[in-house]
Amino acid sequence: MDTELGADGMGRIRKLLVANRGEIACRVMRTARDQGIATVAVYSEPDATAPHVLMADEAVLIGPGPVGQSYLVPEKILAAAAETKADAVHPGYGFLSENADFSAAVDAAGLIFVGPSAEAIDLMGNKAAAKRRMIEAGVPCVPGYEGADQKDEILIAEGEKIGFPIMVKAAAGGGGRGMRLVEAGEGLPAAIATARSEAENAFGSGELILEKAIVKPRHVEVQVFADSHGNVIHLGERDCSVQRRHQKVIEEAPCPVMTPELRDAMGGAAVEAARSINYRGAGTVEFLLDAGGEFYFLEMNTRLQVEHPVTEEVTGLDLVALQLRVAEGGELDLPQEEVFLDGNAIEVRLYAEDPANKFLPCTGTVNFFDTPSRPGVRVDAGIVAGQEISPFYDPMIAKIITYGETREVARKLMVDVLRETALFGVRTNRDFLIACLENDRFADGAFSTAFIAEEFGEEGFSETPPGAREMAVLGVRHYLLDRGHAFDKTLNLPDALLGFTSNEELYTSYLLACGDETSHVIVRAQKDGSFVVNVGDETLNVTLRNVEGARAVMLVDGETVASTVHLSGDTLHGLVGGRGLDCVNLLAKSGGSDEGSDGRRVLAPMHGRVVEVFVAAGDAVQKGERLAIIEAMKMQHDILAEINGSVDDLLIEIDQQVGAEDLMITIVADDE
Repeated sequence: MDTELGADGMGRIRKLLVANRGEIACRVMRTARDQGIATVAVYSEPDATAPHVLMADEAVLIGPGPVGQSYLVPEKILAAAAETKADAVHPGYGFLSENADFSAAVDAAGLIFVGPSAEAIDLMGNKAAAKRRMIEAGVPCVPGYEGADQKDEILIAEGEKIGFPIMVKAAAGGGGRGMRLVEAGEGLPAAIATARSEAENAFGSGELILEKAIVKPRHVEVQVFADSHGNVIHLGERDCSVQRRHQKVIEEAPCPVMTPELRDAMGGAAVEAARSINYRGAGTVEFLLDAGGEFYFLEMNTRLQVEHPVTEEVTGLDLVALQLRVAEGGELDLPQEEVFLDGNAIEVRLYAEDPANKFLPCTGTVNFFDTPSRPGVRVDAGIVAGQEISPFYDPMIAKIITYGETREVARKLMVDVLRETALFGVRTNRDFLIACLENDRFADGAFSTAFIAEEFGEEGFSETPPGAREMAVLGVRHYLLDRGHAFDKTLNLPDALLGFTSNEELYTSYLLACGDETSHVIVRAQKDGSFVVNVGDETLNVTLRNVEGARAVMLVDGETVASTVHLSGDTLHGLVGGRGLDCVNLLAKSGGSDEGSDGRRVLAPMHGRVVEVFVAAGDAVQKGERLAIIEAMKMQHDILAEINGSVDDLLIEIDQQVGAEDLMITIVADDE
């Protein structure tokens, strides 16, 4: 359809289709609604009742769960736009947001694409071509290889020339996919093969580049904005150094070590990068900043970033509103000298993953979700209680942003907010985020991209077992829920008779299993409404101060402890004193199996798709050998042999969908 033009020749956006899902779709729709623009959501079958669908004025089903059959199909997006008579498309981030063909197709359909031109996306979307253009523009770049010859022997030879350590990167990729750090030459062939496979699956292109690895840099990015009238500005920087496997975890603005001189230099380089390709709209130029203050171009993301809220908080600008204005053909009307950074903002990404199990993605149903509402706190979420977290999409389910006059105020506020954030039913990285924020190096701002690996290790996050105080609280909360459930089944029972017994003492016994720890908890209700709780050999006195819905405040041996709980089947999900704990009452639990993966039975660690199988029935395998690869939530995970032996039964094949705990392979141990 033809876009309506105003008297000034600008294209007016009256109805906006958001070609995305989750929190970013909701965030874009909020600004569109504030500007009087109608919205259209697209959704896959698993997302039929997702918040972004319910929030939109109209919604169109575009296919089943796999992104290759729904959110990544341009024809279905354009058909939805035609069906609803939308006149603009906002791609959000991820999915088709940096797909040049999609941008061109939107333009060819007579619609406004809220983003840069197809030419700019195509150029900056390829790391090799982008780096060549930045070198021409005089932007500092990391030494490396970005040539067209992609034969393995050429890449290996170029890697030797550059010198180790080096980074192997997908030329068309981002978000840590198709990226490997290689410490020495013997590891390069395997890294090339794995990165190429992951890149082909994630981006449809196996092209790779090599770069000299800058040791322990900071990852600092600059937000740029450009209109179609020649105006290009930057809105300051964000520090995104706290990463795990190249996936950003915590972001903040401004960068803790930034100086006015460095900001001018880095911001000027970012502006020049955007101007050199006739950029339009919101973009982010990412740099590596070394300990000596030298910075190097990393890549340019031609879209709105996940972490854009921290820039909004310190500048007071609505970046989506600016995107819409520029897309309509309007001028930025914001000279560089009028861009001010005020205060500090921190954002954390809440992931559905298990930090105690190598951060593997988690799926399941969100039973309960609650975040505190207070000044300086912003929550961008795309989930609600009752929603299913499926294996088809990225594991990031929400973002929490805090603002303060100083970095320390924003940091402390974030810790407090996370301690009160309850998300039950799916494992998350909430406690890991708190540990990062409370780490002395983070508090001091003295960190690099190696922060998580150095402080916590990349394989997992070990949590200390719950103490007697936490178990006493969980025991009393379990008792209160059980008593309330029994009371609901009674007829006209006075409150005074709750807990009444003709015996001298009434008690309830629980055997609560939290992770690998099991505690025998005995709860004794007292006549004054308090409780005496035995946790193993310890005795604690618990007094209720306040109970309001899922949240309660208690005195445990005179110390105030807040808790939030939700009972789902046999599992009591709890947030006790800011710590997340899930426990099962083994005295009530029935059914189930204690069988697990003992090396002989290889179980799927998560829901996902089998993309590679390296063994066949009868093959001999060694401990640590790759058996298969599972792809879940856009990442590939190696399945390794845990024992020496031979494959007895192979129950999987390529492209098969497996569920968590599904039996995939059986192995006969060598000693059997």
